[in-house]
Amino acid sequence: MTPDGLQALVQLADQAGQAIMEVYYRDIPVQHQVKGDSSPLTEADLAANTILVAGLLARWPDIPVLSEESLNHFGSQEQPPLYWAVDPLDGTKEFIKRNGEFTVNVALVVNGEPQIGVVGVPAQGLMYVGCAGAQWQGAPLARKRCAGVWADIRSAGHAPSASTHANASASNDVQRPVRVAMSRSHPSPELAAWLAPLGAIEAHDVGSSLKFCLVAEGAVDVYPRLGPTCIWDTAAGHALVVAAGGRVCHMDGTPLRYATPANTLNPFFVVWGAR
Repeated sequence: MTPDGLQALVQLADQAGQAIMEVYYRDIPVQHQVKGDSSPLTEADLAANTILVAGLLARWPDIPVLSEESLNHFGSQEQPPLYWAVDPLDGTKEFIKRNGEFTVNVALVVNGEPQIGVVGVPAQGLMYVGCAGAQWQGAPLARKRCAGVWADIRSAGHAPSASTHANASASNDVQRPVRVAMSRSHPSPELAAWLAPLGAIEAHDVGSSLKFCLVAEGAVDVYPRLGPTCIWDTAAGHALVVAAGGRVCHMDGTPLRYATPANTLNPFFVVWGAR
């Protein structure tokens, strides 16, 4: 991936965001269908999907695309060396509520590892990019664009010092509550149980892949997800967090991977703002 290629990804995410916002700013309530998994689908999802999938295939015709809003053509055991993971509108529930907490997600997955991620936040005028691994020629890059200005970002470096997350609060030089990103739309009793050993926490309720962005820029320390997600929900934010100095892992600490795109459902995972 060259800098020109990365800029093309950002432009595609911007175009998708513009299409989403055209629907968002209408004076009428957002109309939506309900998909088979009970998640909503809007005109904005479909418009953004058309822009992203067409744009990716036009520039990189040999790299297949996995998108939430397109048919999954991958074989059940297929492990492609490269593929795009796309969520044209992550946080559709937040979009319908018009709270601004929704994103455009595009990731390049290389041998099961997300190496390049672009996350646009069109309602807030933000864009995040993260690049790491062999597909990026240079040092890891993690940046945020706000008001048209790009700036480097870095995760907070706050993570457990031992194999159990119960030691998370003890690993920081300055004792303070552990800042935790939580899903606004998907609370659960399992999450409450996981949080209990952390002691004092500072909760940040936010929708969509914005939770990954908060970890990547050091605004929160950890994002535990004990609920259903799919590859397209997480791959772009995953790449961003890793590029910013964090990690994304299974509950046992092993790295989360996306080798088989036919199996889109992720296991439970934790995003930590440190290696």
